[in-house]
Amino acid sequence: MKLEDIKDIHIEDFDYPLPDERIAKHPLADRDACKLLMHADGETSHHTFRELPDLLPEGSLLVMNNTRVINARMEFFRVSGARIEIFLLEPLDPRDYAVAFQTRGRCSWQCLVGNLKKWKDDYLEKNLDINGTCVTLKATRHESLPGNAHAIEFSWDDPSVTFASIVEAAGNIPIPPYLNRKSEDSDSTDYQTVYSRIEGSVAAPTAGLHFTPELLDQIRSRGIETREVTLHVGAGTFQPVKSEEIGEHPMHRETFEISLDLVRTLRQALESGRKIIAVGTTTVRTLESLPFLGIHLLTINDQRSTINDQRSAINEIGQWEAYTDENISIDTVDALRALEQYMEKEGMERLSAATSIMIAPGFRWRIVDGMVTNFHQPQSTLLLLVSSLLDGDNLADPTWRQIYQEALDNDYRFLSYGDACLFIKP
Repeated sequence: MKLEDIKDIHIEDFDYPLPDERIAKHPLADRDACKLLMHADGETSHHTFRELPDLLPEGSLLVMNNTRVINARMEFFRVSGARIEIFLLEPLDPRDYAVAFQTRGRCSWQCLVGNLKKWKDDYLEKNLDINGTCVTLKATRHESLPGNAHAIEFSWDDPSVTFASIVEAAGNIPIPPYLNRKSEDSDSTDYQTVYSRIEGSVAAPTAGLHFTPELLDQIRSRGIETREVTLHVGAGTFQPVKSEEIGEHPMHRETFEISLDLVRTLRQALESGRKIIAVGTTTVRTLESLPFLGIHLLTINDQRSTINDQRSAINEIGQWEAYTDENISIDTVDALRALEQYMEKEGMERLSAATSIMIAPGFRWRIVDGMVTNFHQPQSTLLLLVSSLLDGDNLADPTWRQIYQEALDNDYRFLSYGDACLFIKP
């Protein structure tokens, strides 16, 4: 498919009926007891998630997103009693997530503000109990930012307290809006994967919620290697596609971090023909973005680049660059090798970048052979991604629609706390 044809895809073609009662409001008591729908080699079969170790391709590489959800919803009250909610999106000063959470005294974040009209030019205050000490948190609103966001400066009166402790004490877990309920104490555990480590997400990589430590041990005992990426899931993951055609939809930008070991392992897996399975759409976005960092380097190197040129080339992947003819022609292994060599040369064990990549029917999959995922919302970019994996550019009789209907017919539970899928690319 040409890029123009991909941009002309109508989002209404990715609608399906989803009754509210089919949306799981809470997870099952046992994470790995949920249903698992598998589609591979043109066949659909039904399992439980505990069977996953026996269903993954032999000798495959399983890649997971180790991001951890933060208590991103902060509730403040004005003297008048008006409730104002501040929703953390991403750090502004300092911009690095790890540094921002270790900041003491003050920091600034890009935030969404609920009930903004009630917040005048004054600041908001909230008293917190942090390890038995009363700490006063102050929030001051600054300039407006794109996407209805605002720059919010946070300051607090105890310089020994980190912002990580402030968030833990002041906020609530931001469960998805389509659950239509408030956060509960159980969500603090339920809405985290067992391998979450790196704080920064405002939504969980929900395909990973089904894993248990025991299940991961079983997977590794079968000779399946596991690796991790970090992609901090942003609020844009819930952003509906409001335009009729997907070309008019601005894809959300998310920050990710990968290791040199991962890049090397991916290249070796591709060269040896091993299957690469991603856990969740966030992992897919990260992995499928990596070749374009290498492509940037190859393109820049052809132009006798400087070190600064190279560094700027690996900062970000745009929404549509995966579909351009000049990028499509570059080999994936060559691109990964270029990224690997650059990281080795610069002594970089880890690399951070951002991606706005759009994965839709017509996308050329370079890294991922299959994915573990949940059932996604109608008319969402995540459903476009699933269709791209299952259907390629065949929009006439899409496999995703048949699978989703079969899941509805067989009482599967949908969305974040629902049941799971294992899809292997044709």
